[in-house]
Amino acid sequence: MREDLKVYDNVLQLVGNTPLIHLNKITEGYKGQYFAKIEAFNPGHSSKDRIALHIIEEAERKGILKPGDTIIETTSGNTGFSIAMVSCIKGYECILAVSSKSSKDKIDMLKTMGAKVYVCPANVPADDPRSYYEVAKRLHKEIKGSVYINQYFNELNIDAHFHSTGPEIWKQTEGKITHLVACSGTGGTISGTARFLKQQNSDIKILGIDAFGSVLKKYHETRKFDKEEIYPYRIEGLGKNLIPTATDFDAIDKFSKVTDEDAAHTAREIAKTEGLFVGYTSGAAMQGLKQYYEEGEFDENSNVVLIFPDHGSRYMSKIYSDDWMNEQGFFDTQHESTSQSIEVIK
Repeated sequence: MREDLKVYDNVLQLVGNTPLIHLNKITEGYKGQYFAKIEAFNPGHSSKDRIALHIIEEAERKGILKPGDTIIETTSGNTGFSIAMVSCIKGYECILAVSSKSSKDKIDMLKTMGAKVYVCPANVPADDPRSYYEVAKRLHKEIKGSVYINQYFNELNIDAHFHSTGPEIWKQTEGKITHLVACSGTGGTISGTARFLKQQNSDIKILGIDAFGSVLKKYHETRKFDKEEIYPYRIEGLGKNLIPTATDFDAIDKFSKVTDEDAAHTAREIAKTEGLFVGYTSGAAMQGLKQYYEEGEFDENSNVVLIFPDHGSRYMSKIYSDDWMNEQGFFDTQHESTSQSIEVIK
């Protein structure tokens, strides 16, 4: 930022230093204190801004990435947006292999940011040539002067959060944090943050969130990959059908799995109670916290931080669409449509 004026040179200088907000209504009656790290305050509206900027600048520093090169990545949407944002500012071409379960909103945003997008079927094995992992690898081999970010197997994914998210939370809580609750997809956010916090205080408990249909929880408990755990699910950016090396399982104390339906309704509940318009994965994080509370994980001395990784605008055609929610069978007598809140005057 220029010293003579209170302005920023570009949006990349706004990455990080996101706020920690006390949760009030949604945790009403809970013992302890609960705080949310709101990653939607990053310029690209998600925690993935941190890894996109860190990995790309490290590649530049090492001479791996040169002017005119193409950046390629596998993404469920948020990392892709962050990479596209960094690429357009720094002058790189951007190609993204995206899962077909990514919302239309996310895919439209990627194209708007100038990225070339390949939409790949979600419900195929990771080693299938049509999977977004294999498509990205193929494009990297075919395109001269390309760099494959490979967030699932890139140690810099962890490093980005070790040097930013972890220190921020430690400072914001004045070192009083007792528990971290975070979703795990690539594993970079929870692993990097956990490594830093555990270095400051090894008693801090790291509580991960996984999805039903994903292999992460069982692998954490048994260190065995069980393909029988895998089946299609709807939450984006949570869980995996492979084991990412960007997940430090030793830094995580425990996992809890959440359902697609519970995560969707909890995201809507966050909006109604706390005024925070968060994404599907944020709903999963809050649902996981609820489950941990019911299991007796917290008490009156707990200072719990959970990470809300992205913004609700990326899910307008999904969890915030009554039509989509109805199509999934997510409305029942307990959870009703919001369409009753709309009255059309003719």
